[in-house]
Amino acid sequence: MDDAIHQPHDKLFTATFGRPENAAGLLRAELPPAIAAAIDWDTLHPEPGSFVDSQFRRSHTDLLFSARLLGRETLLYVLFEHQSARDPRLPLRLLRYMTRIWEESDHLRPHPSKLPPILPVVLSQNGEVWDVSNRLAALLDIPDELEEHLRPFLPDFSYHHLQLAEMDYETIPGTNSGVFVLRAMKAERNGALLDDVVWEEDLLLRVPRELFELVLRYILGADVDKSAFEDRIKAIRDPELRTDAMSLAQVYRQEGRQEGRQEGRQESRQEDVLEVLGVRFREIPAGIREALFSVQEEARLRTLLRAAIQCESLEEFSSQL
Repeated sequence: MDDAIHQPHDKLFTATFGRPENAAGLLRAELPPAIAAAIDWDTLHPEPGSFVDSQFRRSHTDLLFSARLLGRETLLYVLFEHQSARDPRLPLRLLRYMTRIWEESDHLRPHPSKLPPILPVVLSQNGEVWDVSNRLAALLDIPDELEEHLRPFLPDFSYHHLQLAEMDYETIPGTNSGVFVLRAMKAERNGALLDDVVWEEDLLLRVPRELFELVLRYILGADVDKSAFEDRIKAIRDPELRTDAMSLAQVYRQEGRQEGRQEGRQESRQEDVLEVLGVRFREIPAGIREALFSVQEEARLRTLLRAAIQCESLEEFSSQL
């Protein structure tokens, strides 16, 4: 994965589903049964790299895994979307990502004449169900009278779409950790982070402490009523878990005040870069804006400010993002 992961959704998703056991727990339950049965889940292994276009990195996170499929190497590509609007052109972007994987993957080296199959899976953190086709061919304007003749010349594939909006909290499949995180992510979209379904104590006691800490941080980072959040913690029956949660909440509140001051400095630096680019080049493409606001490191923002002053074109500046 790209080191510049700053969205809380990304951090929680990658920390949980970057672990093969959690990814396997979800995917083996959601992929078509024949495919799930053919995969040797014990061989599931995370692969390095991110293949998402730079302008989407604030709203998309991806994970790539390799596994054995009937003794052959295959790749499972999981794209996590936390944008609020549906994207009918997603199959086109997935085709681009899959091509990058084939071009860049180390799996090409041992078998240069064959490409490993890629199973694309999209998990959407949507609040409402999206009525959108998962087939690339649905984007193509094909004359009916020539469809039979044109089809052999046109690429096509489908992706497997998991929409949190379609899943009931109680039926989300997977490991305890995976279920807990997906419940929290679904609840975040529905304004339900303090509801019982997220705070089911039997589930809380079965997840690792470090994951519980991440979810607490995730909840505190959302727009929740802080008094209601504290009441929620006080209602935890298990004394050890309740004490841990109260201590962590106190630490995170203090960190939040410090991070708020730091984020204020970062946003000011990002605005400085945009102002310089605006004066020099007038209109700034949305992709450059989004990529710039994904940069959080103070030293890199200073470097980008110098680049904005010195570059000859927006293309030159963009190459440094």
